[in-house]
Amino acid sequence: MTSSGDMNNRTSINMGQLYPHWQMVFNKYDEDADGRLSLAEMKKVVKSDHFDHDIPNRCVRRLIQKADQNKDGFVEYDEFLKMIQDPEVRTMFGQGLNTFVRKTIVPRRPPPSVVRGLAVDTTDYGEYEDEYTCNPPAVCMIIVSFLEIVAFLYDVIVTGKSTVSGPAAKLFIYNPRERDEAWRYLTYMFVHVGVFHLAVNLMVQIMLGIPLEMVHRWWRVLLIYLAGVVAGSLGTSVSDPNVYLAGASGGVYAIMTAHIATIIMNFQEMQFAVYQLLVFLLLIISDVGTAIYNRLHEVDDRASLHFNFHVGYVAHLAGAVAGLLVGIQVLRNLEVRSWERVIWWASIILYFGLMITAIVWNVAFPDYFPRPYSELCIGGSC
Repeated sequence: MTSSGDMNNRTSINMGQLYPHWQMVFNKYDEDADGRLSLAEMKKVVKSDHFDHDIPNRCVRRLIQKADQNKDGFVEYDEFLKMIQDPEVRTMFGQGLNTFVRKTIVPRRPPPSVVRGLAVDTTDYGEYEDEYTCNPPAVCMIIVSFLEIVAFLYDVIVTGKSTVSGPAAKLFIYNPRERDEAWRYLTYMFVHVGVFHLAVNLMVQIMLGIPLEMVHRWWRVLLIYLAGVVAGSLGTSVSDPNVYLAGASGGVYAIMTAHIATIIMNFQEMQFAVYQLLVFLLLIISDVGTAIYNRLHEVDDRASLHFNFHVGYVAHLAGAVAGLLVGIQVLRNLEVRSWERVIWWASIILYFGLMITAIVWNVAFPDYFPRPYSELCIGGSC
């Protein structure tokens, strides 16, 4: 007759034969060889020199919180293996896009031995990067980009050329004389002046939007993007009321500064946060500076609109501000600290204060803006 202890040992051996790698990982950290991992042993796993190649930080937390089914404070091998086989956890391993993001968008963390040599606490270091996942797929910005391409191609097919005078462009563009058509404050994002204008916006929003989606999920990124678009049109209407607006630059800049927002709120959990912050600031400052220069020195050759159609640098700046403020509000904060709560409330007050002011300005001071086309009609002829 086989005892229960023998059955457990046989089961453990069989499972180890089926999954030798995870058995070796488990045994390596089971220091007292009692067949289970204690909380103290799991904490040592986090600080292990080999940890970076074995289990992400969040997997360690879930092994304690989720895999410990009997809630006894220990994780047996069977519980450990079930956790590793969980679909949610499996997305953390072997994902091609995950690897792409970690190697190209986010620098690798330095070796733990070097960090400890500098007397730096590495418990949470790099935890932000461990949150990257492809489940659910990060396709929101891809879909938005596809819709912008469709609108652009529709006008090209109808008119036979790239123009802002196509049917879709005329319907969607922000026209200061048609402010009563409120959808234009948002839909101008579907209008682009030429292939280069479209291509640059698509490249930036996809390359920077997908990494944000992988950590913060699609709806947060979409909310930031749309907030930047609307802030761009409202800001332009108040500061430069005679200008048409086309393009998704407000949303693109919001995505840029959303990265700055997540760096601010997750500074201790990120790898090389200072260097990433400097890169995004340099990118934004250089692009805004270029837009301002072009705005001041360009020659208006878009006579088909019979109106000013300049580079809307205010839309860039307003979108960037909206992305920073809304990003602080809605993006995930892996560990909330007291000073971060102050920033969170300050961003809410400032964002809604600016938006409400711009909306009230548009509604309460119609004489500040160009007269609508309907008011320009004289004697029944426009």
